[in-house]
Amino acid sequence: MASDDTANPTYSAKAPPPQQSTKPFKPNYRHIHQFPLPLTVHPLPPLIPHNPLSVISVFLSYLTYFISAPKHEVYSAYFDSATSSVHVTDEKAIRALWEMGFFGKGSLSRSEPSWLEREKKRIGLQGSKTSEETTGKRRAERREWKLERAKKEKEAVAQTLKEEAAAKDHSTTPLNGFDEPQAKNGVTNQSANGIMNAPGAQPREAEAVELEPSVLRDVEINAYDNPVGNKLPNSNKTVRFSSIVEETKFVPELSTPATTPSPTMNGDRFDEDSVQDEEHLQLSNEEAFFLVYGLGALRVFDDRRQSAIPTTSLLQLFRQHSYFPCRDSSAGLESDDPFMISYVVYHHFRSLGWVVRSGVKFGVDYLLYNRGPVFSHAEFAVVILPSYEHPYWFATEERRTRASRKQTRSWWWLHCVNRVQAQVKKTLVLCFVDIPPSTDIPQDDIGLMLGHYKVREMIIKRWVPNRSRD
Repeated sequence: MASDDTANPTYSAKAPPPQQSTKPFKPNYRHIHQFPLPLTVHPLPPLIPHNPLSVISVFLSYLTYFISAPKHEVYSAYFDSATSSVHVTDEKAIRALWEMGFFGKGSLSRSEPSWLEREKKRIGLQGSKTSEETTGKRRAERREWKLERAKKEKEAVAQTLKEEAAAKDHSTTPLNGFDEPQAKNGVTNQSANGIMNAPGAQPREAEAVELEPSVLRDVEINAYDNPVGNKLPNSNKTVRFSSIVEETKFVPELSTPATTPSPTMNGDRFDEDSVQDEEHLQLSNEEAFFLVYGLGALRVFDDRRQSAIPTTSLLQLFRQHSYFPCRDSSAGLESDDPFMISYVVYHHFRSLGWVVRSGVKFGVDYLLYNRGPVFSHAEFAVVILPSYEHPYWFATEERRTRASRKQTRSWWWLHCVNRVQAQVKKTLVLCFVDIPPSTDIPQDDIGLMLGHYKVREMIIKRWVPNRSRD
C-alpha cells in the first residue's frame, strides 16, 4: 500500500519567477508623429445623399466654422543673418515643428533636439537613453560582432590546416619494419597530431598561426613539402585562442555599467528645473519659407525680433542670402538664384508627401523619407541640376556661356555620387529644374513666379552585370 507521501507528493522547489525583459523602452513614434504637417484638421461629418439629416449636419458644421473659426496655431521664429538660417527658440514650437513633419535640426544635436535629455542624464537626473546613445550602442555591437566573426574565421582556417595535416600524416604512415622517411632538412616528418597522440605526451591547447599571404599560398600549393607541424620561416606573429570561443568577450565602452553621477552642482543638490535648455531648432531657408508660404504655420521676425517679415520680403531676403557673400538689396536677382532652384525642388517633393531632409551627409542636396527618419532610412537621394532649355538662354554668347557653366557636370562626378548612394543603399534621383527667362518672372506674385519653373525627375542606378541578369 502506498504511503501518503507517495500518494500526495509535495514539491518544495518553487517555480522560478518570470524574467523581466531587459529590452529598453522605445517611444511610441506612431503616436508622437501622428500628424504629417503642423496643421490642425477638422473633419466634416459624412454626407449621405439619401439621408436629409446628414445634409443638415454638414450645413451646421460649415456654419459653425464660419461663425467661430477654429484656432490656427502660428509659431514664431527669427532670421539670423550671421548664419543665414532661421532659429526657433520656443520649446512648444520646437516640439511641434519636429514632431509634425520633421522640420529643422537641433543646434547641439545630430537631428532631433535632445541636448536637454542628454544633459539631464549626464548629471544623473534622467535614466532614459537618447537617440545618439542608441546609435552608439548599435555601432559598438556591430563592431563586436565583426571581431567575433573574424576570430571564428581564423579558428576555422587553423582547424582546416590541422585536418589536412592529419590526413597527410595518416596517408604517409610507414609500414611495420620500415623506418620513417626523413625530410629534406633531416628532421623526421611528424604532424601536429602525431605529436599530440604520442605516448606520454601532454595535451595542450591548439595554436593558430597567422600567415602572410605569400606563406598561405605556399601552404596551399606545396602542402606535401612543408608540414604544418614545422615552424614556418615567414610567420611573424602567433595568435593563441582559447578552446572555448564564448569565453572571450569584446566589451565596448558603452556596455560597461557606469556609475551614475550624483545630481549636485558645487556641493548643492539641484533638480531638473535648474537645468536650462541651451539648444534651439535651426531651420533651413527652404524649410522656413515652406512653413511661411506653403502652410502658413510660421511667422519669421527680423534680427531684432521686433517686426514680422512679410512673405514677399522674406523671399527676397532668402534669395539674397543664397549667394556668398550676400548680395545687396539693390543688386538684381536672377531666375536661377540658388534659393529659387532649391526651394522649387523642396516644395515639389513636400507637396508629394515626402519628408525632405538635407543630404549633405551623402554628398547630395536632399534625402527623401517615406514617413520620417525615426521610422526608416531615406529611400532616395536627390541631386538638383539646373536646365537651360529655353531659347532665351541661347540668344547671346554671354548667356550660352553662363548656361553651359552652370549645368555642366563631369562623368567622374556622376560616378562618384552614384557609387556613394549605392554603398548606402539609396536610389539616386537627378532632378532637373527648367529655368525660365528672368524677364518673364513676376516679382510680386509668388504663385505665378513658382509656376514658371518645371521639375523633371530621372532615376539612375549603377548597373552591375551579376545583379542585372533579367
